[in-house]
Amino acid sequence: QVQLVESGGALVQTGGSLRLSCAVSGRTLSAYVMGWFRQAPGKEREFVAAISRSTRSTHYADSVKGRFTISRDNVKNTVLLQLDGLKPEDTAVYHCAASAKIFNSQNDYQRGGWYNYWGQGTQVTVSS
Repeated sequence: QVQLVESGGALVQTGGSLRLSCAVSGRTLSAYVMGWFRQAPGKEREFVAAISRSTRSTHYADSVKGRFTISRDNVKNTVLLQLDGLKPEDTAVYHCAASAKIFNSQNDYQRGGWYNYWGQGTQVTVSS
């Protein structure tokens, strides 16, 4: 069983930055594709970013491309999401997710149903 615990969420002003962290325990992080998703009040969960097992490929939603950066440390069993240039529309609960599946296309990274394990989330609030 894999446990994911997110941290780093906070209230920030527009244009500010945050670094979200996802601590992974229970299994070796290198066995999983890792992703970040977010869900705002009254909205469906949406893909934010993902990173392959080897860190060779990263994937981003168009809405965050150029502002957010995903990274992973397979030794420390940690996945990070750097959020820069935050906007009010980035306000949401951010969830870390892990997938043991083999991803065949770029679109697979964006499918929440392909991820096996989820964290409880950390709240990011961006004030205008």
